[in-house]
Amino acid sequence: MKKIKIGRVFTGLLAAGFLCCASAFVSLADEVFSDDQAVIQSCLVNSDLTSVTVKVSNHAPAQGTDGVLYLVELQPYQNSLEGRTDYAAKASLGDSAAFTFSLNRNTLQDRLYSKFVVAVWDGSKYIPVSKPHYITNPEAVAANKNKFSDPLTKKGLNIQLNMLGDAFELGVKHVATNISFHQILGQGIDYQYDGKTYHFDTNAIKSYDDTISALSGKGMTVTAIILNGWNDSAPNLIYPGTKKSSKAFYYMFNTATPEGFEQTRAIASFLAERYNGSNPKYGKISNWIIGNEINNQQWNYVGARDLTSYVQAYQNAFRVFYTAIKSTSANDRVYYSLDYNWNNEIDNKLKYGGRQIVDSFNSIANEQGQMDWGLSYHPYPCPMTEPEFWDDDKTGLIKNDFNSPVINFKNLTTLTDYMAQDCLKSPTGEVRHIILTEQGFTAKNQSGEDVSQIQAAAYAYSYYMVDSNPYIDAYILSRQVDAPLEVRSGLAFGLWACDMDKGDDIVATRRRKIWQVFHDIDKKKSTLETTEFAKSIIGIQKWSDVVPNFKWKSLEK
Repeated sequence: MKKIKIGRVFTGLLAAGFLCCASAFVSLADEVFSDDQAVIQSCLVNSDLTSVTVKVSNHAPAQGTDGVLYLVELQPYQNSLEGRTDYAAKASLGDSAAFTFSLNRNTLQDRLYSKFVVAVWDGSKYIPVSKPHYITNPEAVAANKNKFSDPLTKKGLNIQLNMLGDAFELGVKHVATNISFHQILGQGIDYQYDGKTYHFDTNAIKSYDDTISALSGKGMTVTAIILNGWNDSAPNLIYPGTKKSSKAFYYMFNTATPEGFEQTRAIASFLAERYNGSNPKYGKISNWIIGNEINNQQWNYVGARDLTSYVQAYQNAFRVFYTAIKSTSANDRVYYSLDYNWNNEIDNKLKYGGRQIVDSFNSIANEQGQMDWGLSYHPYPCPMTEPEFWDDDKTGLIKNDFNSPVINFKNLTTLTDYMAQDCLKSPTGEVRHIILTEQGFTAKNQSGEDVSQIQAAAYAYSYYMVDSNPYIDAYILSRQVDAPLEVRSGLAFGLWACDMDKGDDIVATRRRKIWQVFHDIDKKKSTLETTEFAKSIIGIQKWSDVVPNFKWKSLEK
C-alpha cells in the first residue's frame, strides 16, 4: 500500500486553536471520542473486482479534529493505530461517508484479508471512532463460481478408505476427512504465495489427493475438517503463548502474529486452490470445518480464556480460512463445530456452552463483518454408551427449550428452532447451513452385551428426524467399521464389527443390522419396510407420531 502522509497544516480557527493549546486539544479528544461513534455499515468488493467501498454512518464530533474522517487499514493481527500516519482513504467528517480504494488483489499489498477502522486525527495521532470491519464478500473475486452441488439425500458416513467399494454399495452421499496442518508441511511440493515459498509433504498431500478424488469422483460431497496439531518445527502455527498440553488433541490456529497469519493464510489458500475441483486427480472439497468441537478446548487449545477473548481469537483465524476458501470457490461452505453440550459442562475458561459460542461468534461477526458461516453439530446419545437416545430426557440434561443443558437427537428441533431465529440468520436472511458430522450409536452396551438391534433402530429414528428437518443438510454417521480403540471404551459404532485381535488396526469382520438399514433408509421403495422392526423397539405405532413433518408420511399405513 502506498503510504499517504496526513497533512499537519490546519486552516482558520481550528489551526489557531491547535497552535495555541495543543495539550488541551489532545486531552479534549481523548475525552470526546470513542470507537462506537462511527459504524461501518458495509465493506464490499465492487463489481469491477479491483476496488472496495466502505460505507459509514458517523456521529463523531468535528471538534478537536482536522475535520476529516480517515479509513485506516489494519492486518488481522494488528489491534492499535499507535504510530500510524498512513490511511487507505479519507472523507469529509459528516453524518455519513463512503470510502473507495484499490483492492490491490494479487499484490503484496492485497487488502482482501485486511480489516478497516474509521479514525479522526487530533493533531498528533489517530483516534479510532469505529470497531474494525472486514470485507464481507470475498466470494466476489473467486474464479470458481460453480453452484454448490447438493446430493440427492442427506446420508453420510465416516468411511474406511480400504472399503470404498462397500461405501459405494451403501450409497453414501456425504463423507468427512480430517486434514491436519502438522501432517502436511514438509518437502516435495512448493507453493508460492505473497512472494514466499511454502513447502508441503508430497506423500501426505498425495494421500489426501487420492482420498478426496476417489470420494468426490463418485459424486460424494466431501467435508474437510481442518485441524491444527502440535508441530515443534512449525511454532508459528500455534497461538502465541500456548503451552503444549497432554490434555489437548489440537490447538488454536494462529493469526495473532505476522508470521502466524502469513503461514496460516498461505496454507488455507493452498488447500482451497488444490481442492477446488479443477483437477480430478486432486478432487473437490465442498464443506470446510475449521477446527473441531470448539466449545471444548481439548480440541482447540489455547489456554484459559474468557468466552469473548477465546471466540474473538478463534473467529480471527476462522475468517482467514473463510476468505481463502470463498475467494477461491464462491459457493463452498465454511463451518465451525460444536459438541452436544449446549448449556452444559461450562467453566468459562476451557469449556463453554455451544449456545454461548453461537451467540458470541454471531455478535462479533455483526460488529466486524458478518459472514455466511455454518454450524457443524455432533448430537451423540447422552450418554454415548447407550444407543437409545429417545429416553435421554431421564438424565435431566435434555429439555425442549433453548436452556437445555444438552441438545442431541432427542430434542434436535430445539437446535434448528434456535438457529432459525432472525438474529442468527445468514446475511441473505436464510437459516444458516447446519450439518451433523460426527455421531453414532454403539452396538455394545456398558456390560458388553450385543444391542445391535437397538443401534439399528436408533439410526433409523435419527435419520428420519434429520431427513424430515428442512434446516439440516447432511448427516454423517460415525462409522463404517468399529475402531478397536473405541470398542475398548465401550463404543462400537460401526456398521461392521471389527477384529479385536489386530491391535488398533481397523479390520472389518461382519455386517450388523444397521448396515441394511443404512443401505435402504433413503430409498422410497424400501425405507419403511427396512425400518419396521424399529417401531416395537422404540415403542411407537407410526414414525409420523414421533418425527415432525415425517418425509414418508404419505406411505405409512
